[in-house]
This record gives sequence, C-alpha cells and structure tokens, in this order.
Amino acid sequence: MFLRICGAAALLLVIPFSAHARLNCEDVKAAFGDQLADVTCFASADLTTKNPATTPANNSIAGLPPFAFTPQTDRAVISPATPTPVTKMVPGLQIQARIASDPKGEARFLLRLPNDWNGRLVVAGASGTRSEFNGDFAWSDYVVQKGYAYASQNKGVLNLQFSTAADPLACRLNPASSLFVRFYDNEEGQPFTRWTQFMVKAGQLAREGAKAGYGQPPRYTYAVGTSNGGYQVRRAVELAPDVFDGGVDWEGTFVDEHAPNLLTDLPAAVLNFPDYVASGLNANSTAAKNIMAAGYPPDIVAGATSLWTTNSNSFWEVTACQWQKRLDPTYSTYGGGVANYNYIRRLSVSESEVSAALAAFATSGDIRRPLITVAGTMDALLPIDHHARAYARKVAAAAKPQRNNDRGEDDARTAYRLYEIQNGNHLETNQLLFSQLELIQPHAQKSFDLLVEQVENGRKLPPSQCVPRGGAIAEAPAQPGHCASLFVP
Repeated sequence: MFLRICGAAALLLVIPFSAHARLNCEDVKAAFGDQLADVTCFASADLTTKNPATTPANNSIAGLPPFAFTPQTDRAVISPATPTPVTKMVPGLQIQARIASDPKGEARFLLRLPNDWNGRLVVAGASGTRSEFNGDFAWSDYVVQKGYAYASQNKGVLNLQFSTAADPLACRLNPASSLFVRFYDNEEGQPFTRWTQFMVKAGQLAREGAKAGYGQPPRYTYAVGTSNGGYQVRRAVELAPDVFDGGVDWEGTFVDEHAPNLLTDLPAAVLNFPDYVASGLNANSTAAKNIMAAGYPPDIVAGATSLWTTNSNSFWEVTACQWQKRLDPTYSTYGGGVANYNYIRRLSVSESEVSAALAAFATSGDIRRPLITVAGTMDALLPIDHHARAYARKVAAAAKPQRNNDRGEDDARTAYRLYEIQNGNHLETNQLLFSQLELIQPHAQKSFDLLVEQVENGRKLPPSQCVPRGGAIAEAPAQPGHCASLFVP
C-alpha cells in the first residue's frame, strides 16, 4: 500500500499543472470573496504585452484625475527601449482589482494565471509611485512565458495629480519648472510603512488566487522589484519568509535613519547643480566635486546635455520634496529651500520627527530568505555606495551573529549576493542618450533564474561581483566584490 501511494504521488509531480487546471474567473473571484473590490477578470488569449488588453490605457479608471493611474507609462519607466523579447502567446486569466481592506481605497492588485502553469508564483514591487502594471515589460513578460503566475500591486497608493504652488503638499517638477504636482503618497493616511504591507498582502492574495485557479497553492513564491519596488523585495524577505521563498531587488532604495541616506544626498545635488552648470559642466569644478562627495557617480556629458542634467530635470528636487513632505512635514520646502535641507540639523529640531519616520520603515538587513541585489555603478538617483552597497553592509552585519562555522559560509536559506553592473544606471532608457551606460535588466532577469536554481535545486549562487561592460554574471568572476571604478569609459 505504501509503495502504491508513493508511486501515485510521484506520478502527480510529473503531470503538467495545466492538465489539472480549469481556469475559471468565477472560481477565482469566489475564492477572493470580499477581499477584492471592483474586480475585473477575463480570459486572455495572451498575457504578454503583445496583447494590447494586457496593460490598460493611461487614465482609464473613471473618476480619477489625469496622471493618477498611468499603466502604459509605468511599464516603460524601468525597462529599456527594447524590452523583454516575447516569443510566444501565453493564454490564461487576468484579474485586476482594488484591495478592499485599504481604507484609502487606492491599493490595487493584479494577477495573471497562465493556462500552462509551472507551479510557481512571482510577486512584483512597484517603482516610484507607479501602478501595479509597472513591471509588465521588465518582469511579467519574462516570467509568464516561462509558466509562472504573476502578481503585482501599487504599494497602496495612486501616482500623482497636477496642482499649484499654493498647495502645501505640492512639489515642483524641477527647479526651472512652473509646474507643481501633488503625490498621493504625501496625503494623510499614506505613510511609507504601507509599502511593505501591500507587498505581503499581494503575495497572500496571489497564493489564494493560484490555489483557486489550479487546485493547489504555488510550490514556490518569489519577489522581484525595482527601485522602491526593490525596497519592497528586501522587506518581503526580511519580514515574510512564510510567503516568499526568495527575491531579486534591482536598484532597491536603501532606507535608514542614519546618515547618509536619501535625505542627505539629494539636497546636496540640488544645491550644487546650478554652480556646476555655471562652470560649463566642468568635472573639476568645486560644485562637481561636492556632488560626487555626496555619493554620486561622475557625470557623463553628451553635447548639450549630461547624465546629471537628466536627473536634475526629472528626479533630484522633486524626489527630495516628496520624501521631505512625507517624512519631515514641518520643514518649509520652498521657504527654507530644498537645496538647504540639512538632515543632520533637522535631527535636533524639536518639531521634526524625521529620524523616527525613517526608522519606521527602515530596512534591517536581517534577511530570512535568499536575496540578490543587482545595481549599477552609475546610478545617479540612488548612488550605489549609499544604497546597494549600504544594504549589503547591513546584511553582513545582521548575519555575523548567525554564523555557526569558522569559515563564515552562506546559510543557503539566507544567501545574499550583490551583483554590480559596471556603468549601469537607474533608468535603462538613459542608454539612448549616453552610449557608455550598460543595461541592468538582462542581469536582473538572469539573477532571477540563478535564484530559482538556488532555492529549488540547491545550486550555490555565483559570488558577489563586478560584472564588466558587455559581460555576464560569472561563476568565477574576474572582479569579485565591488567594482574598482564607478565609471569605465
């Protein structure tokens, strides 16, 4: 009898999941019960972005102002101009909804269930203030073609709406702009602590949805994400090992109440950039040296523009404003000036609670599942030494008391690697302007495959390393550890 039962169990393992699956919207919706609201579920002939129905149009949710919901824009933010190749159609179910438990009514959830399922689930974080469709090019297209179910969320918050300088929560797009925007995550009831909650909630919901669709829960669940979504991945493997089996964070945001951090770095860049422009973009100017002293990589000048210029125009001031208004709202953003914001000085100001606000959602480094960080040396928004390397240092510090051998070897359950991409940048599309930059997406996707091999088959991860220009993650790297230079021409 025992042999007969074991034989039957073994047979089940080799039968494709699609043979058991009878994907049906009504069954999946019933399984969610009242956990989701405003549910849209449809059978899709193709879950990849080759199908126009896969990613909704911008501003397609009735009742929201323009730019609150921008899925078409969002999917192109983190992916290169030539995104993940799509070589086949992937039929299945797509579910889009609000998470009903969110008192703000903004938390959104996405689930894709391919007919030909491999028994596994990928849950994506969202960068910036982007929607649940942020990873469609970079992550969803990659994994659904391999048979993974795919889920995502929006950190519980919508994007932004245009406002005016009179709005106390509004941020200027850049120092030269007259346009102001109001980020939803600066509004009441939107602390950044929610980012972790909704990453974990999405994992739990997606597991329930997969079980309803396929008759069994996923055998493995992986977290992936970029920028603020990478932060979500880190927190997922720190706090929810019962949900996630491992993660890949791509350019994740490092959060810590101790300097340096984002609120020490960005104001320094904003302060010195005008003098750098006045110097004629002189790399030897005092202003350039001050920006690099704040952690930033060297500038790349191409004709009339430069890498720092693109970041000043799109990110530096507006991101500093967004974070300051959320974390230190008693500071006068434009009265005191974004450029003059001094985090260290603010720690001694009685009405400021900025340190506690950062500490409330800080990353600990105490990972409880395998994690790979992939980051570029030329990240001019989240400088590598203050973000990717800073997190690696936290992981190392948290791991020291747990080592139970003299050689300091990995615990396979909590293996960590940092793969530095020489000349990689925060935005893939910047390569169109600056040919010296390298794409990170192929290395992030390769890291995902390496993570799966480690988790499911026990294959040791390649060591932390500098991936040279035009190179690949190697078992025996020529440059183990950190890249020697942030920029290689």
